[in-house]
Amino acid sequence: MGKERIADMKKINLKDKINVKKIMEDSKEKRRKNKKVLRHGSYSMAVTGIVIASVVVLNLVVQELPSKFREIDLSSQKLYTIGEQTEKMLKKLDKDVQIYFVAQDGTESSDIEKLLERYEEGSKHVQVEQKDPAVNPTFVSQYTSDNISNNSVIVVCGDKSKVIDYTDMYETTINYSTYSQQVTGFDGEGQLTSALNYVVSEDMPVLYTLEGHEEASMSETMKETIQKANIDIQSLNLLTEEAVPEDTECLFIFAPAKDLSEDEADKVISYLENGGKAFIVSNYTDEDMSNFNRVLENYGVRPVNGIVFEGDSDHFVSQNPYYLLPNIENNEITSQLSSQSRYVLAAMAQGISQIENVRDSLEISSILSTTDSSYSKTDSENMETMEKEEGDIQGPFDLGVMITEKVDDEKETQIVYFSSQSLFDDSANAMVSGTNYELLSASLGWMCNTDETNTVSIPSKSYDNTSLVIPAADANFWSIFVTAVLPLCVLALGFTIWMKRRKQ
Repeated sequence: MGKERIADMKKINLKDKINVKKIMEDSKEKRRKNKKVLRHGSYSMAVTGIVIASVVVLNLVVQELPSKFREIDLSSQKLYTIGEQTEKMLKKLDKDVQIYFVAQDGTESSDIEKLLERYEEGSKHVQVEQKDPAVNPTFVSQYTSDNISNNSVIVVCGDKSKVIDYTDMYETTINYSTYSQQVTGFDGEGQLTSALNYVVSEDMPVLYTLEGHEEASMSETMKETIQKANIDIQSLNLLTEEAVPEDTECLFIFAPAKDLSEDEADKVISYLENGGKAFIVSNYTDEDMSNFNRVLENYGVRPVNGIVFEGDSDHFVSQNPYYLLPNIENNEITSQLSSQSRYVLAAMAQGISQIENVRDSLEISSILSTTDSSYSKTDSENMETMEKEEGDIQGPFDLGVMITEKVDDEKETQIVYFSSQSLFDDSANAMVSGTNYELLSASLGWMCNTDETNTVSIPSKSYDNTSLVIPAADANFWSIFVTAVLPLCVLALGFTIWMKRRKQ
């Protein structure tokens, strides 16, 4: 028994030794694993710290980049992006311009803030500074005696300055269903670039408007469009003046209802033959306009008798074949409009024909034109049908032309002629989302851009969707599709389903 107990005790001691050894080995393995986990954890923490530090540094670097690189303008009208005209002006700028943003702290308009940032980044000569009227109540009085709204802007260069009121940077309309005022467009870039151009320019081009022949009146919107291009508008009566003034940048003859006198026509022709520039608009009238037409004929064009009707339903509005959607030809004036597939609306227009055998020095290019299906109704007042009749003149016609003639190495005559007063009517312009007035600005810009003067006019950017102009052909198609084709398809589908269920 004693020997067995001793043997059992030896076995127990051996097991204890084995267990202790195993425990020690397990402990070593745990310590090894813990060290490994610790090393991996430290490495992960180090990597995480480096990544966080990199992100912070990258964010600081990005914040120093110009906003055009770190902010994406996703608005459909690019409300916060400056256009090509503004970029060119900023690059050419060689005078220091100070822009004061008059806004109370905490009430700044984000639209205007972002836009001003683009201007400051676009030229080293532009500096933007915010002025709080609550802190500097007398600051604005240095530049205007008027009360201006919060978030207005003052552009200053030397002794010249221009104040842009906050309300002038937004277009508004009345919603007649609710009788409330709604903001429909942002004109910040247009107003700012116009002001910038004004303060850095030495002289403003002068547009003289001929008077004394019951000419059409310019609407306020039309005047603002011209003045926004920094063109000064003044009236001219050639019955009391010996000649067209020497400071005339462009002569504007806006749809006279009465003819010019022979002496007035001679003065206009003399001005043009000396390298003058004219923007001429005619309108259909029964009056004898022989002297007015003599001015046009001296430059190779004349109005066609009657009013133009369009036979192609893709080129007129709804059921009105005299509400024309003419082709916009591609040239120096219309390059931007024709490339964007825009519409121009011209109602009650006369055709323009070119005279044969004109002098070789004249260059006449089309701006607007009708299709081959157009015709001019010579007796529109007594017509019995809108279809083409015997005696009507077959098209196509020009509705707008640009004319140039080299006088000498330094002078060139430039004329833009449109044969529809309605082109420059506010309602017609609104129907095509402002394209008509863009054509006006582009035409004046072409004539008034010289080495001494530079006209810039940027259209307002609409908050609303662009107005939908539907040609008559499209309107007819969708009317037939919705009222006839679509219901028939639904009936056919229903009948097919009914037949299948009946067979089951």
